[in-house]
Amino acid sequence: MRWRTAVLAAATAALTLAGIAPAIAAEPSGTSWTADLASGEAAGVTTSGGAVRLDPATAFRAPADAPAGEALTEGAADLVSTGLLTLAPQDLNTPTSAVESVLDATVPPGSSASMDVRGRTATGGWTEWIPSSDAGVAELPTRTSEVQGRLVVTGDATVRGATLRAEPSTGGVEGLTEQAPLSYNVFATREGLVGGTTANGHVITERDHFVALPSRRALSPRDTSDYSVRVCAPNGQCAFAPVWDVGPWNTRDDYWNSADQRQEWKDLPQGVPQAQAAYRDGYNGGNDQFGRKAANPAGIDLGDGVFWDALGLKDNSQVQVDYLWTGSVRLSKVSAEGVAQVRSAPSDDASVVGVAADSADVPVECVSAGWARIGEGQFLTASVLPEATDAPSCAAAGDAVAGGAAAPGEEPTHAAAAAPGSAGSGSDAAGNAASDAAPTASGSVGEGASVVGAGGRADAGGAGASGAGSGGAGASDAGSGGAGASGAGAADPADTGPVTAPSSAEVGGAAAVRAGAATVEQPTATG
Repeated sequence: MRWRTAVLAAATAALTLAGIAPAIAAEPSGTSWTADLASGEAAGVTTSGGAVRLDPATAFRAPADAPAGEALTEGAADLVSTGLLTLAPQDLNTPTSAVESVLDATVPPGSSASMDVRGRTATGGWTEWIPSSDAGVAELPTRTSEVQGRLVVTGDATVRGATLRAEPSTGGVEGLTEQAPLSYNVFATREGLVGGTTANGHVITERDHFVALPSRRALSPRDTSDYSVRVCAPNGQCAFAPVWDVGPWNTRDDYWNSADQRQEWKDLPQGVPQAQAAYRDGYNGGNDQFGRKAANPAGIDLGDGVFWDALGLKDNSQVQVDYLWTGSVRLSKVSAEGVAQVRSAPSDDASVVGVAADSADVPVECVSAGWARIGEGQFLTASVLPEATDAPSCAAAGDAVAGGAAAPGEEPTHAAAAAPGSAGSGSDAAGNAASDAAPTASGSVGEGASVVGAGGRADAGGAGASGAGSGGAGASDAGSGGAGASGAGAADPADTGPVTAPSSAEVGGAAAVRAGAATVEQPTATG
């Protein structure tokens, strides 16, 4: 379990009460270390001969960034190979909030080599990965005593060594704040691409259970659940899955973060994906960060198992997403063969309201009688949560347990999802309120869901009835996209079912639009 800790404060208080003055600490010093490149977790790179180079067979294909000071022209999306090497965590002598990295590298024109850094949080999890600045410094959002680096290599760059240094932080110790995870209502597309390789090196299988977000800040290392989401569909079904890929459309759009933390597009309301604003409101000329015309407003890609099996989607759709690592509720890793069923009550006879993928993180609020509560009206058998052995009792926790998206028909408990201007608070793509959104109990998924299924905008739902998900696994799994027929008109605001889109422009699986796709007509370019 990832428990919040206050060991240092408790120890200091104990010494004071006992009348013992703590020893005066020596002048703090920073921590420097040389990364062991040979032992890193490789995704799209090789480390032969003591140097890190791209592995063309497994590297993640992403569009090249525009040269400094230049803008990409519309439709420009030259693909470059990108690889990651996740290094071993490093304990520090003193807490820090900034890590400097110096690389011994050869970087030809059109290539790059840089370091992402993250820190262990008070809850036992990790901050998001923070890219280093041009000066090689990563500024972390909180003080930490354990950090981890991740080497990012593109093109023909070769890295022979990496030295990192963490300077002591002079700021005060940050307190722990109880908060629900950030939650926003965004448009979801199906990833497909079976047999391809994700940005973290995972080989996509049929009916796979993972998601992709358009920023590598929240990319989990392969086979880990460091960053997981809860995705709920208009039908009330929810899925818990890890973030194992980067996309759709953009690679630097951590739209769930506030403007002071968001890497790019800081002028957009928090919770509004750049692709959504581009597609619906013509933001950035209607283009993504690489100059490509946004063909749908997607803010998340779903693996086929999440899309079809867990959520029961028939086509692309609005969904409610909880970004679980952003909350303070305890998280525990699911250990199951395939997926574990999420039930509406702590009973094998209760209805199934979703699934949790093997290796996904779930928010364990409490445990009683062999069942763990992971949200309002959401329970998992404790047998699939081996790390949740000392979670509080549900009987003791009562209704005071925080977190968890609202089950269909229940009042939501997340204030985060209803942040002003967010897509999950009844706003349109630019944060303007949708006046015709009329919430219904069965139509909302989590609080501030912008009435998923109730229809605030004509383009707020999934596209036509055919296309992705209309059949089982097959040829379309290989990344054919899942383009459906043009949807019907806007749903009646009182309708509690999924809203259909008025145009086929929002149709098309994420295979055609994720960050590595050259064009909508070439969905397998990322493989």
